[in-house]
Amino acid sequence: MKLYSRGQVIFFSVLSGLIVVLFALGLGLLKFPSGAAGESRAGTSVSDSGERPVFPDQGEYVNPLNLTTQDLVPYTESERENIAVYEKFNSAVVNITTETMAINWFLEPIPQEGESGSGSIIEPGGFVLTNNHVIQNAYKVYINLADGSQYEGSVVGTDPENDIAVLKFEAPQGMDLRVIPLGDSGGLKVGQKVLAIGNPFALERTLTVGIVSGLGRPIRTSRQNIIRDMIQTDASINPGNSGGPLLDTQGRMIGVNTMIYSPSGGSVGIGFAVPVNTAKRVVAELMQYGKVRRGWIDASVAQLFPSLVRYANLPVSSGLLVSRTRRNGLAEKAGIRQGTDPVRSGSSVIYLGGDIITSVDGMKTATLADLYSALEDNKPGETVKVEIMRGGKPLTLDVTLADREEILNQ
Repeated sequence: MKLYSRGQVIFFSVLSGLIVVLFALGLGLLKFPSGAAGESRAGTSVSDSGERPVFPDQGEYVNPLNLTTQDLVPYTESERENIAVYEKFNSAVVNITTETMAINWFLEPIPQEGESGSGSIIEPGGFVLTNNHVIQNAYKVYINLADGSQYEGSVVGTDPENDIAVLKFEAPQGMDLRVIPLGDSGGLKVGQKVLAIGNPFALERTLTVGIVSGLGRPIRTSRQNIIRDMIQTDASINPGNSGGPLLDTQGRMIGVNTMIYSPSGGSVGIGFAVPVNTAKRVVAELMQYGKVRRGWIDASVAQLFPSLVRYANLPVSSGLLVSRTRRNGLAEKAGIRQGTDPVRSGSSVIYLGGDIITSVDGMKTATLADLYSALEDNKPGETVKVEIMRGGKPLTLDVTLADREEILNQ
């Protein structure tokens, strides 16, 4: 029996291994991954040159048009609209945080964290449009911009009835602020595509997309007044998005995102926005006067209720009974008659026998909230049509409006 040396055994072992490897390569049973070709072990990556990978199960991909990776994954027209609007206007959406003042156990005033929301820069001078409820009862207001900078803001004016507020901050000289243009909500159509941008947590702005789900919605707010002609949308609007813009596909603001209807507190596809046409009217007043001047009928009225209707044997079951008119006031000069027979209702006194207002400026007035809504867009000195019932007969009078703040503060 022939014995081999240790070196010979190693030599024959290596030679046998090489023969096995070469045999396997010849049969195609063994492949080596090539990093230069840009293929992954699974064969699913794309090379730096833009070539498609080799799929073992499907064979090699043929790219006859020499398309790049970006060309192979195109955006749809709708996606391009979304991307363009967001990239152009997201920096004009700010985050708003507030501090409120509270009283501790020792009756000492202490600041505490308040509400937060979003807002839109609407003028290069640092004017921001947002919701009134975002800054309500605020001791301090902070405006956080897209670049991470924060500025203390001041309240220019508020309009609780439309949940609108205008803020202002002093940006450094030379800072180029992106502004969101105000569009027109008068021509909106149900089904129209809309986009909502918000900045709820002072992080990166968010974009949600939907359609106009409904128009002309009258919505009662937490202040128990009614905002007319609200825009309903299924674009996701969460609490932190309040005050942010609702945009059309051109990036024009068509509404101010205000509230959601949700039993759980999260977005369920039912959001509401104040129409931009309402916002434009309100903003002009706030920037000029710091408040919205509204007209009013200078008379005290009582909302009808069943027991009063039965007691006074009134000809209608709903409306506003004129209890008293201001002496030599505009309502009295227009011909509205006050009551003469006093009766006690709870802690107040109502004078019976006066006219019953059933409609103001074309809107039915069954409640006091209806009267506020009817005169929401009317100014002092304007004349409106007032429909009344007198002695069971309908009449229409032209009434010149007084200043609401002056009348209600008397």
